[in-house]
Amino acid sequence: MTTLTETRRPAAAGRRTTPATVLADSWVIAKRNLIKIKRVPEILVFILISPIMFVLLFAYVFGGAITPADPEAYREFLIAGIFAQTVVFGSTFTGAGLAEDMQKGIIDRFRSLPMSRAAVLIGRTASDVVYNVLTLIIMALTGLLVGWRIRNSMFDALAGFALLLVFAYAFSWVMAYVGLLVPSVEVINNASFIVIMPMTFISNAFVPLESFPTPLRIFAEWNPVSTVTQASRDLFGNNLPMSAPSDAWSLQNPVLYTLIWTVVIVLIFAPLSIARYRRTSA
Repeated sequence: MTTLTETRRPAAAGRRTTPATVLADSWVIAKRNLIKIKRVPEILVFILISPIMFVLLFAYVFGGAITPADPEAYREFLIAGIFAQTVVFGSTFTGAGLAEDMQKGIIDRFRSLPMSRAAVLIGRTASDVVYNVLTLIIMALTGLLVGWRIRNSMFDALAGFALLLVFAYAFSWVMAYVGLLVPSVEVINNASFIVIMPMTFISNAFVPLESFPTPLRIFAEWNPVSTVTQASRDLFGNNLPMSAPSDAWSLQNPVLYTLIWTVVIVLIFAPLSIARYRRTSA
């Protein structure tokens, strides 16, 4: 007769975990998440509609009020900020997906399978990169329609898109950790809104920083959303000609500062998320 301890032992206990098996298991999880696009296309539709609405809203409703002398220049200035805001908000799908899996008991099924524990989180965050790629493509096409243009080389533009995706991937680990802490999808949506909304609006995503009061301007200068936005603008060649450059080191070196934040976030929240997942699924 098997003991209670033997009954509860996960099937993965006897399987040796190697980098190759982790990658293979992560691909299976990522594929499982991407299949939802085909089976539930409404998810992708709503993901893509939101950034289109933001581009059109800020370009035509607020653009004339913020820079009435040159609304076309503001549209070019705006697009990088919309890119940054959207990919950061896109990271909430990682937390919401994990919270939903926890709520529905799918994590219990994963625990019974001979698979790496880390693969569930790696596959989840990797699949959300695909969502962000699709979102950036749609936003770029919408931006071209409202007057946005890439003024630098194509290599610089691709580097700008890559930096946005890398930063979004790092931020998805933050949301993965939060998604494992909260009890439901509703909570993760509210919690992410409280964190992400101030970060995106107290930044240079939509307006130049010289219009901010001093305390908010200092926060915005060192806000990583500001630096990933500024780095994208520099790479796209979309800075406002009338906007004064900031003296802050972070905005003088936005690519380096953003990459530093990216590495720090992953180094902190990836181990925390994996450890939390192992405790939750134990």
